[in-house]
Amino acid sequence: MPPISKVNLEISVVLGATKMPIHQLLRMGRGAVIELQASEDDAVTLLANDHPIARGAVFVSGDRIGVEITSMLLRDERGRTEREPAEGLPDVAA
Repeated sequence: MPPISKVNLEISVVLGATKMPIHQLLRMGRGAVIELQASEDDAVTLLANDHPIARGAVFVSGDRIGVEITSMLLRDERGRTEREPAEGLPDVAA
């Protein structure tokens, strides 16, 4: 078994989502802005290798942007996602 330090894990933060027709997407060029259906106070979703694992809140500290984990998402036997409070978990800086 390889050491855990050699395991690759991609962490992503989903800030929001939107729907648009494919023809509109194809017409976009460099620097185009896509408006998300979310506000700055909305919860974000944290993904590990494209699988949702937690919910969080974005915060700014000086010149850094971070994500505070507010709840963990657990899977039950049927594959549905459930929430669990994230008490005592450290903040994760982005």
